[in-house]
Amino acid sequence: MKIKALALDLDGTALKPDTSLGEQTTNVLKELISRGYYVLFCTGRAVEAAEKYRHAIGAAGPMVFFNGAEVIDMPSGNIISMNLLDLDVVEFGIEIARSMGVHFQIYLPPGIDCGNGKYEALVVDKLSPEAEMYRNHTGIIPVVKDLKEAIALPGLRGCIKAMFITDPARHDEIRNKMIERFGDRIYIARTYATFLEIMNAGVSKGEGLKIVMENLGLKREEVMALGDEENDILMFNVAGFSA
Repeated sequence: MKIKALALDLDGTALKPDTSLGEQTTNVLKELISRGYYVLFCTGRAVEAAEKYRHAIGAAGPMVFFNGAEVIDMPSGNIISMNLLDLDVVEFGIEIARSMGVHFQIYLPPGIDCGNGKYEALVVDKLSPEAEMYRNHTGIIPVVKDLKEAIALPGLRGCIKAMFITDPARHDEIRNKMIERFGDRIYIARTYATFLEIMNAGVSKGEGLKIVMENLGLKREEVMALGDEENDILMFNVAGFSA
């Protein structure tokens, strides 16, 4: 059976180390689209941080963002699915980060007034070196606000995801603390060299890709997935082909 869709990770896979898409990659992806293939991003990035790449190649269709916490039709922006992280998990993450002296940040879902007027709000306690690095990496300007105040905002039911940014040597300690407290209520994955992300149970690129495939009527053997990190493994298990 013919492959019809490419499920594509961005950081470390499609993107160069400087986070550019690159001329050759851009041309190849455009050519695939012109021949009728779906090029579908499956990324840990927010919509805002992935949009310039989607626009550059003219890709359209349901895509996976935030490691599967959101599946959104692009370019319409219509939300197909959203799975939020419970606020008690986020609060515990804040406490761990403060006790260990590491950077922690959260994404609030649409419809929460955090003063930025954007689709989602990235919130940090302060503009730490890690926050500056993340801004340079993604292009997203964060809202600076006490995180415990942020998760107490009216109408907030949960966060899209939370993220520790710290030395990978500290990831296991953080991971163990979170799992000891919440067990199978959460999904934790390293998504980039220093990024350790916390999502709600049931969130993964694999689950997100399943929703995309159902939406487009794609069979497993019609999908190829490309990725490079721990958070891509479950996507590989869903696609018929992977690399």
